[in-house]
Amino acid sequence: MTRPASSSRDSPADKPPKIGGQMLMMMIMFMMILFLFNQPVRMAIGGALGTVLYPAIGFDGSFPIITLMTAGMMMIVFTTIIRHFFVDWVEMARNQRIVSAFNKELRKARLENNMYKIKKLTEMQKDIMAKSLSSTQTQIKLMPLTMLIIIPIFAWIWVFVSESIPSSTFSVPWALDGDLLRSNVLPNWILVYSLMTLPFGQVVSRILKFFSFRKRLREMEISKGFSHAGDY
Repeated sequence: MTRPASSSRDSPADKPPKIGGQMLMMMIMFMMILFLFNQPVRMAIGGALGTVLYPAIGFDGSFPIITLMTAGMMMIVFTTIIRHFFVDWVEMARNQRIVSAFNKELRKARLENNMYKIKKLTEMQKDIMAKSLSSTQTQIKLMPLTMLIIIPIFAWIWVFVSESIPSSTFSVPWALDGDLLRSNVLPNWILVYSLMTLPFGQVVSRILKFFSFRKRLREMEISKGFSHAGDY
């Protein structure tokens, strides 16, 4: 007698996660970061990229803060665009809402001690968690690709700040004699770079998401219009 195939066997949530692939990607990313902190490799990468970036945005070392900001914006734009084209933001938002609603219902069932509802929700939990993991896995897969952009630019900034500017001092509202090369947990140039570029990255990301959602809504409206037209 042939044993019928179980429907749960074909469920994507029941498939074992590809731990090996994720570990390989994390190892690649870790190796890239090690290359960044290896001085000979960092100098070689930064020097090679400097032949292009220094004439374009180096300003002969006279405006290091502007150079940091410009290089950071370039890096943010490139990495954000890569993520934009590989991540389905609409699907991610849908999955996040599903997971949030599921967690809310599960907490409510536990507070009410509704064992029947808890059992039903627990049976659904594997599929719901798969939706949450899918977004995380996509981000992990993109990390090595974005690091190919981040590490060379960081290497060049490192070389630029340490060797190509006549003075590393700068002024900010909380310090009139700041030094880009001085460290406060992290080197000051990394803190200044982050302070200027991370908000810009959020703006770029939100703009791209806005266009993604608007495009999807337009497609849905067109599809709905054709569907109504077919009724006649």
